[in-house]
Amino acid sequence: MLIDEGISNSDLLERAQISANIITRMKRNRYISLESIEKICCALDCCVDDILEFNDDAKDAK
Repeated sequence: MLIDEGISNSDLLERAQISANIITRMKRNRYISLESIEKICCALDCCVDDILEFNDDAKDAK
């Protein structure tokens, strides 16, 4: 989504008022708080399902 909108990681950090660690955690498919997700969605004017994909890890392991 950032690429489509022409938004850099540093622009997102500034707009959403989040740390670079949050971006790194997202790229590595690690946990981030709902508060951080909310800040990102507000900064990008989007919904949660626009930036996240939910997978059932138990099904993927089979």
